[in-house]
Amino acid sequence: MVVPPPSALEACLRSSRPNFLVLAPLCAGLAITAAWADGHSVATLDALMVLLGALLAHAAVNLFNEHHDFRSGLDALTERTPFSGGSGALPARPEAASAVRNAAMLCLAGVVAIGFWFLWRAGPVMLIYGLLGIGLVVAYTAWLTRGPWLCLLAPGVGFGLLMVLGAYQALTGTLSATAVASALIPTLMVSALLLINQLPDIDADRQVGRDHLAIRLGPLRSARLVALLLVAAFAVVPVAWLAGALPGAAWLTWLALPALVWLVRGLWSLPAEVEQGKLAALLPLMGLNVALLLTSLTLLNVGLVIAS
Repeated sequence: MVVPPPSALEACLRSSRPNFLVLAPLCAGLAITAAWADGHSVATLDALMVLLGALLAHAAVNLFNEHHDFRSGLDALTERTPFSGGSGALPARPEAASAVRNAAMLCLAGVVAIGFWFLWRAGPVMLIYGLLGIGLVVAYTAWLTRGPWLCLLAPGVGFGLLMVLGAYQALTGTLSATAVASALIPTLMVSALLLINQLPDIDADRQVGRDHLAIRLGPLRSARLVALLLVAAFAVVPVAWLAGALPGAAWLTWLALPALVWLVRGLWSLPAEVEQGKLAALLPLMGLNVALLLTSLTLLNVGLVIAS
């Protein structure tokens, strides 16, 4: 029996990559829990608006990325994995491309509307976060993927520094050492996530003109850079705790340390055949990396709640 292609609505839903959208609320949640840990009272409506804005921003990035990769021909070149290569929604239903683009614009419009809400509530400083955030959403796939270091840093800056610090500023009207330390962890871990997820697409990305660190360094050296970024993210906790920027309960994040050790060991000892595109040893590590990221951010949020 032939399975019918997805409807335009289903294509939009698949292109938003719903399985991965939990990342945005976890990152924005750090702004809320850091505010609680710092003794601030956060209005329920403001907290919900922050979470919704983060979710819409993440969905917009995914939708723009799917539309651009389909139009550029990248979708036809990549071999999809559960963590890379796109959703496959538009190759299955090409006529839904305009609907996916419109959905991306609609999500972005929602982010802008929420931004105006906080611009009115928290003042002109929110304009800086807003413009930088919108710039990253719109520019990432089309332009930033053509600059190795920009491509590495942009995802982490977007989900970490901009999302966490911007939300904290929106909720409290100020910044704190707790917020900065909390933001550094997703900044490092999300950049590591995007770098490892680029490894299966190196050849395809090169053909469409992308130029990121996975292409420059190759799979083995890129995997080791991922390992270093993850270790640095976990190192933030003790350093920030010693500096008084994070409460002792933030050490809960280190409950995920065994998974980190296993992942770093695997990344550092990948077989040489990975350089020839044989990625069987990499795929389980990509899954573990996603689990480590989500678990670590959840534990950090819980630690900040305990400290509040």
